[in-house]
Amino acid sequence: MRIALHEVSKGRGGQALPATSLEFHTGAVRFALAETEQRPTVLGLIASGRMRPETGRVTIDGAADNRMLRRTVALVDAPDVSDPHPDIALAGVVGEELMFAGLGATPLHARRWLSQLGYGDLASMPIGNVDPAARVRILCELAVLRDGTRAIVLVAPDRHGGSPDGWWRIAMEFADRGYAMLVIVGGSAAVALERMHEFDAVNASGPIEPLTLDADADADGEDSEADRDQTRHDSASETEDQEGAR
Repeated sequence: MRIALHEVSKGRGGQALPATSLEFHTGAVRFALAETEQRPTVLGLIASGRMRPETGRVTIDGAADNRMLRRTVALVDAPDVSDPHPDIALAGVVGEELMFAGLGATPLHARRWLSQLGYGDLASMPIGNVDPAARVRILCELAVLRDGTRAIVLVAPDRHGGSPDGWWRIAMEFADRGYAMLVIVGGSAAVALERMHEFDAVNASGPIEPLTLDADADADGEDSEADRDQTRHDSASETEDQEGAR
């Protein structure tokens, strides 16, 4: 599966997002540099089919199909859209996501799920206090519980602090498991990642410079009915019809 953004932009004169082209695909993790408070979320919404771009288009395997994008691409931890409130206990966040995935969602189910993942001792901790790498692991694992999820767009994990290497290794693991991964980061995290790894640069217009590092996996998942996240982005007047389960 390959998702491509073709010269997409948002806002008058590209103020919310300048013209941007990038691709991410099954078995690979790519990061895109997006500065300012708004652009990471806008880019994530467009890349996951939850917002129409002002210009350009987004395709999935060559077809412009926003409904399929929404069912296939999980939008994870996007500020003001799919990020959990920082004061909610981790078990509460897990319980809600288990419910959306059609699984048992009682507090006991949530604690058991966290224990199986190795984070049982964090169940009562507010998610805002969870270590950044653990947060990314948990939220991504919850995202792929929904049938049909084949790609993840992870928005601004660097805003929580910590070493980028922690959540980047987790993103690579998900790519190895057969998911298409796009991680949207700010400038400091991008510099740190470049110092830690070797990347192949991909040209893009505007201040957003996507780079890519392929993982070894190359398997596609199965299509089915799921919509990872319901858009809660109040400032986006042209957001797509919200058909998600949120």
